[in-house]
Amino acid sequence: MTSWRPADLPDLTGKTALVTGANSGIGLHAVLGLAEHGAHVLLAARNPERGEKAIAAVRKQLPDAKVELVQLDLADLTNVRETAKAVLAEHEHLDLLINNAGEKMVSERRTTRDGFEAQFGTNHLGHFALTGLLLPALRPGARVVNITSLAHKFAPFDFADPQHERRYSAGKSYGNSKLANMIFTLELDRRLAGTGITSMAAHPGFALEPGDSIGNPVLDVLTKPLIQDMAGGAMPTLYAATVPDLPGGSLIGPGKPLRTKGFPRPEKPSRKATDPRVGRRLWELSEELTDVRYLSSTS
Repeated sequence: MTSWRPADLPDLTGKTALVTGANSGIGLHAVLGLAEHGAHVLLAARNPERGEKAIAAVRKQLPDAKVELVQLDLADLTNVRETAKAVLAEHEHLDLLINNAGEKMVSERRTTRDGFEAQFGTNHLGHFALTGLLLPALRPGARVVNITSLAHKFAPFDFADPQHERRYSAGKSYGNSKLANMIFTLELDRRLAGTGITSMAAHPGFALEPGDSIGNPVLDVLTKPLIQDMAGGAMPTLYAATVPDLPGGSLIGPGKPLRTKGFPRPEKPSRKATDPRVGRRLWELSEELTDVRYLSSTS
């Protein structure tokens, strides 16, 4: 197992990165790691006030950081299009697109502005659209990093009811959205073949901020040995984004046996995500729902 740490990040001077969901948690720690090593980071946040507070926190820790706020609401495809257009107008290239934002374990079914189930619509469809719209800014050597979860391994993607309209379960919906992130990662990498751009995935294991609870005192005690902090949870993201010579389609997660914590290392995605036929089917569904079409079909 490697002992890779954020201190091992290469010099990123001249690189531009966009990180979604970057005003807190894993996203904010990813911003800190990238900015500390010289990257110009676009900190994308849904709430501008929280985004500005995050910018201030980054600059307090890193006074010379090159970081700017991008307002982005992945639950609103009109906003996604407007944001992508603004980014393309202001930045001639992107070297890293880190699709980190997401809804998690939404207790009751609700929908995005476009009528999509919230977890699937935000976690997958919003990022699918954003990636396609920003693709013109990605140049050879660029990477797309999608944040998935251990939950992607639990159940196959439900194409019969992708929006969980018939029967809603917070856990199943979340797991399917994270499986969609992994399927998308692999299908995107297939379609990027020959462009010099690669698609990666990462998952944080089991990460919480210090002092946070999972909502059950007994489980808090039982799971404590499995948990790492958010800085640790961000390490797989930073590894996937920057370590040289990673094969496209790589999944990076914590390295300890249960994959909930530890130094980052490559691991195998669920077989539920690796079938190219499933990848094509999800891609076609995503195009239909978002009306964002990019990259030709694979054979």
